[in-house]
Amino acid sequence: MEQQRSLSGSSQSPKSPSSQSYLSVSVTDPVKLGNGVQAYISYRVITKYKGIFIPPLPEKSAVEKFRFSAEFIEKRRQALDVFLNRIASHNELQQSEDLRTFLQADEETMESLRYQETGIFKKTPDLIQMFKDVQSKVSDVLGKEKPVEESNPEYEKLKHYVFELENHLAEAQKHAYRLVKRHRELGQSLSDFGKAAKLLGACEGQALGKAFSELGAKSQTLSVKLQKEAHQLLMNFEEPLKDYVHAVQSIKATIGERVNAFRQQCELAETMKLKEINLDKLMLTRSDRVGEAEHEYKELKAESEEATRRFETIVRLMNEETVRFQEQKTQDMGIAFHEFAKGQARLANSIADAWRSLLPKLEACSSAE
Repeated sequence: MEQQRSLSGSSQSPKSPSSQSYLSVSVTDPVKLGNGVQAYISYRVITKYKGIFIPPLPEKSAVEKFRFSAEFIEKRRQALDVFLNRIASHNELQQSEDLRTFLQADEETMESLRYQETGIFKKTPDLIQMFKDVQSKVSDVLGKEKPVEESNPEYEKLKHYVFELENHLAEAQKHAYRLVKRHRELGQSLSDFGKAAKLLGACEGQALGKAFSELGAKSQTLSVKLQKEAHQLLMNFEEPLKDYVHAVQSIKATIGERVNAFRQQCELAETMKLKEINLDKLMLTRSDRVGEAEHEYKELKAESEEATRRFETIVRLMNEETVRFQEQKTQDMGIAFHEFAKGQARLANSIADAWRSLLPKLEACSSAE
């Protein structure tokens, strides 16, 4: 099956020097599933870009992927579309050579690379273990005792916001799921009621029987509308909320990277001070180890300066990413809630119009002698 790739904001420009040491994208374990026109390749993509909020990979369902329901396929398609377009529209991530390999490689190439397990296609550690590692890093931020902790009011404010946002998004997504479920259950109930009303109408007299039959038909029509609206609610409301719950995990992982970078910077700075004191002592005693100590001190100083630059880069990128994330979230959540309200208004009007159209006939039956 030919892979269709149409991404907005993609770029063919080479990597910038500043981005090379901060980007790592792994596309692994390509697996061909299905046969003939239904065949497709699934991949495992692991991205690491220090200081950058990596868009979350779409979730996989161990159960649904074997059913291939229309809804599951559409959810995966939409999620992959959102994920890839976010990567392609990102000023830094769009320059990844690994991303272009993932997008442009044909099935034969990917199948070959799968068995070679070299380069970016080399098997990586288990994803669950990687997630546990990230959780471990994030738990440090949440409150475990730390030998060194960054003291920055704006940074503390950001951490508090991120963890509050995750909780509120998760709560909203939970209730959005319940709304989808309620629409589906109500739609199924109306469908069942419609069938029963039609059967009841078939055994009644002309006027009453016709009224019952029309009541059943309207119920079944509304059932279809409810099922369609449930699907729209799922795709345009619940899924975007779930996507942002996962997006927050990316921010928390970046916070974990910042914590580690800050600790490394501080630890190297402390070690360098001890080396400097030791060097001064050796120079005072005119020890023959002065040369060796000077060399070690210079190497450590260079490493410390690099750690400081790395930490400052992560801080700068995080500040830029926070602004970008807020702007994108405002836009995406605005669209999601607008679609939700519009869909509910459309459904309410359809339900009201349907029942209203039956009132005259039902009133005539109820008032007939």
